[in-house]
Amino acid sequence: MRKANKLILSTVLALAIPAGAMAAEADLQVKIDKLSQQMEDLKGQVQKIEDKSLGKWLQIGGSYQFRMDSLHGKTAAYTDAFGTLSNLQSYAQAQYMAGNAVPYNTLNTVFGLKSYGAINGFLTTPGNLAALQTMMGTAGVVQVPAYKPQNETMYTNKFALDLKAKATKDVTVNVKLGMYKVFGSQEEAPITSNAYFADRTGVFDGTIGHVPSSSYLNVDRAYATWSNIMDQPVWFSVGRRPSTDGAPTNLKSNSERPGNGGTPALLVNYAFDGMTLGYAPDIDFLPGFYAKICYGRGFDSGYRATPTNSLKDSDMMGVAILPVDTDPLRVWFQWNRGFNIYDFPAMKNTKFGDTAQSVNLGSIDWYGIGAMSTLKKVGPGDLNFFVDSGMNITHPTNTVSANAMFQGLLTGSPLNPEAPTDKTGYAVFAGVRYDLPTKTKLGFEFNYGSKNWIPYSPAADDMWTAKVGTRGKVYEPYVIQELDLKPVSSIFAKAFFKLGYQYYDFEYTGSNNWVGAPIKISDITANTMLLQAPVKSAHDIYGTFEVHF
Repeated sequence: MRKANKLILSTVLALAIPAGAMAAEADLQVKIDKLSQQMEDLKGQVQKIEDKSLGKWLQIGGSYQFRMDSLHGKTAAYTDAFGTLSNLQSYAQAQYMAGNAVPYNTLNTVFGLKSYGAINGFLTTPGNLAALQTMMGTAGVVQVPAYKPQNETMYTNKFALDLKAKATKDVTVNVKLGMYKVFGSQEEAPITSNAYFADRTGVFDGTIGHVPSSSYLNVDRAYATWSNIMDQPVWFSVGRRPSTDGAPTNLKSNSERPGNGGTPALLVNYAFDGMTLGYAPDIDFLPGFYAKICYGRGFDSGYRATPTNSLKDSDMMGVAILPVDTDPLRVWFQWNRGFNIYDFPAMKNTKFGDTAQSVNLGSIDWYGIGAMSTLKKVGPGDLNFFVDSGMNITHPTNTVSANAMFQGLLTGSPLNPEAPTDKTGYAVFAGVRYDLPTKTKLGFEFNYGSKNWIPYSPAADDMWTAKVGTRGKVYEPYVIQELDLKPVSSIFAKAFFKLGYQYYDFEYTGSNNWVGAPIKISDITANTMLLQAPVKSAHDIYGTFEVHF
């Protein structure tokens, strides 16, 4: 019996052990599965954290520039219209207080005229012009002899902070904050403002952060872009647009090539508020092709058709076609039209006081075609070069600016009105840069503008005046030496020195100014009445230390 019981117990134990092992194994598998699920959940949480980390959705970059300029120029003798007018106004007011209202009433009548026909009718009426000239002679005509303006050493600080945020799939926001000031100056109308050129008379909306003013950090760019609309190569962008520092200025600035948000700097270099609709299909024989339509507002006139405001908004429309945009070759065609061009931008504390838009003078069409290319291994280095050309056609209205003493869109001069007619100007811009293996870059640029050339490029980084708007010739050699240091903040980070020289040879007055008829520099005499001193030639020797991060 005992033997039988032992046999039964042994059999039961033999059967029970595999069952227990199987149960333990099943329990262990449950634990493993649960642990695996927890690991997957943890991975998901980590991924979400990584996706929300700064590095995944926010890119930060920028630049710093220290610059030194030594500026020298030469003017021609002329009659200062602004000073003469100030004397005339003081004389008329004094005569009025003394009981003689004739000069005061005459002056009010003259400057109340705002069309070519009215002004011409008044000045050609027998006796009126002679009476006005006699008043000016009595009040005191301000004649300015030729002189040589100079600023031996001017130092500036320039800083920019670039932010790019990925908000959602296919939607990004780009922001650029900028500051640009002169050492020892903290004013809206900086020490660099002068009486020589309209784009440097003061700082205004589209030049803030590009022309030295103050240490305030201004919003240079802030725009949102929606890409891949309806899964097509279409994008829409709106905000304060990247319409400054476009191609081919990247060569001299030693910065990366502009993307499809830029505009040719020969025609436009101005911070516009506007929008763009672009299309970039994949075409085998046109690599990098894209086209876009751009719109910008340069001035909002506020409530119109009121008893005190008949101004219209000033807008710009543009169409850009780039049939090829690759590393070795970029080709562009551009058309812009400026509507309802105003006379003066709003500026503070200029030589002319506080200025503001007072009248619409007409419209301007611009046309441009250009190309830039890179040839690798030309001798020991790489050769970069560009050629750009532009043309403008003005369409003036019959209105003139009383603030500018009866001048219209490229028509008229102080107290000498001119019937409004379309004017055509043109310009060429060419340059080359040779990059050596030693990180030394040797460059040279040349540009020429005709008598009636007028781009919209006041935000260009040139101290005397935007060189691409010069009516005459500008020569500029420069050398860049990059420091052979390993980038840390990004693959595009760099530090370098730059030394350059600009020589301006002006042929006509009014460079970068669309108000008033250009006058040949060689025809100016001491009796020629002008609002700004006519510069015959100018020099700028400059050096920079720059860091891009």
